[in-house]
Amino acid sequence: MTRSRLAPGAGIVTVPGAAPVLRTSGGEFLRIDTGDVTGEALVRRLVGEEAPDSGTPGGRTPGEESQTAELARLVEAFEAEGHAVSAPPRPPLAGRTVHVLGDPVLTGPMARCAGAEGAEVAPITPDEVAELARAVPDRRGRVAVVWCLDSPVPEGLWDAADRLPDRRIAWLRCHREGSHSWTEPLAAAPGDVTSRHVRLRRLAATPAHRELAAYWAGHRTPDTGPHPTEASAALIAALLTADLIAWAEAEAEAEAEAEAQAVGVDTGGTGWQPASLPARRRLRRIDLRDLTFTEHPVLPVPDVAPLPAPAPAGTRARSGAAEARP
Repeated sequence: MTRSRLAPGAGIVTVPGAAPVLRTSGGEFLRIDTGDVTGEALVRRLVGEEAPDSGTPGGRTPGEESQTAELARLVEAFEAEGHAVSAPPRPPLAGRTVHVLGDPVLTGPMARCAGAEGAEVAPITPDEVAELARAVPDRRGRVAVVWCLDSPVPEGLWDAADRLPDRRIAWLRCHREGSHSWTEPLAAAPGDVTSRHVRLRRLAATPAHRELAAYWAGHRTPDTGPHPTEASAALIAALLTADLIAWAEAEAEAEAEAEAQAVGVDTGGTGWQPASLPARRRLRRIDLRDLTFTEHPVLPVPDVAPLPAPAPAGTRARSGAAEARP
């Protein structure tokens, strides 16, 4: 019998006069059919109060041997459903490198959040980001760049970084416009939403597109804040980290499916769908005044073929005259 313990977030509720109930990490309550095993024995086993090899071998009665085997089957069922684990879970960003740059009021909390989830956090400069965007594509999907600004995005600043997804490098960013901070969709592969796409979509969605474009271009009065506080910066960093975790989990699932298909196993995918918008299609607006945020779906903007060059006026007239001849 393995030394499995209850998975993080899971617990067993002992209802007086009734069978024990499992509260899953997702908050569901499931009745447990313990069979011949007492609820107390199952609880002791799954909280670590009773070692899996406890008892004296050879000194058990047939009934005790049967209960031990039944307890082992129960524990295996818990493991199969993910309600028990034999080792501490791996941090979700373990094995990932997250490069962080931008304004310290945001990069500090961002680095702490990503590091707490297992990422190897490293600083990076804009020039180094441009070098990454020119590098050979990374097919492993294990590197991310997070750029945090406490201001509007200067024209052209993120143009080079928008090419990171073409190299399979995750690209995540945030910026502030007055009282609102924006966290843009994570882009991790060709065809994902980039900062250029977000700007085009926002311009198309507002009747004040000329004014918004002028604001971005710097035709505005000096910034009066409010700047992120410790609380709002922590919220922004947590939301960005959640997007990184969603990216890492999707990459891990894709790797597992590829490995399974390589040996001829069809996993069929998990079939799980997130309750909210996916990280690669989600634009958030965070109000720094009351720490509320809204989510908005955003799609990439397809490339448009350039218009044909106009023909010289004389050519058009001669062509028209020729067509007019009988």
